[in-house]
Amino acid sequence: MIYWKLLWSFLQVGLFSFGGGYGILPVIQQQVVTENHWLTMQEFTDVITISQMTPGPIALNASTFVGMRMAGVLGAILATFGCIFPTAVLALIVGHYYYKYRSLTLVQGIFSGLRPAVVSLIASSGLAILFLALLGTSTLSLGAFSHIDWRAVILFAASLFVLRKWKPNPVYIMLATGAAGVLLYLWK
Repeated sequence: MIYWKLLWSFLQVGLFSFGGGYGILPVIQQQVVTENHWLTMQEFTDVITISQMTPGPIALNASTFVGMRMAGVLGAILATFGCIFPTAVLALIVGHYYYKYRSLTLVQGIFSGLRPAVVSLIASSGLAILFLALLGTSTLSLGAFSHIDWRAVILFAASLFVLRKWKPNPVYIMLATGAAGVLLYLWK
C-alpha cells in the first residue's frame, strides 16, 4: 500500500540522513528516484528547486511534495511525519548527550571526522543536479558534453558570479534567473 511505503521510505530518510540540508539529498534521491521510482531525476530536481523556494527545511518540503504527488493529502502527511519523527527523537537524544559530553576529545574527533563526509554528500547531490541542469544528464560522461545547454551555463555562471561578488539576497537571484529563463527558453 502506498501510504505505508511513503511512511517507511521517509522514516528511513529521517533516520539515516546526517548533516541536514543538502546532506539529505542523496538519501531522498535514493528513496524517491532509485528505489521506488516515484520521480524521475528531472522531477526530483524540480522538487528540490521548489523546496528551496518555499520556507522550511529541504527534506520536509520534499517529503511533503512527494507524498502529495503520490497519495494526496494523507500521503503528504504520512511522508512528512515519517521524515520528521526520527529526526526529532534523535535530536533530543543527541542534544542531551552532546551538551553533557561536548568537551570530550572523542566527541570532538567524531564531529571532525563527520564534517568531510557531510561535505562529500552535499557535493555529490550538487554535482548530480548541476550536471542535469547543464548537460541534461545526472552523470558525467564524454558524450554528455555534446548536449550542453548553453543558456543554463550562462545563467549558472552569471548567478554564481553575482552571488560571490555582491552576496545579494538569494530571492533576488531566483527572481532574476526565473525572468531570464522565461526570456531565454520561451522566446527562442
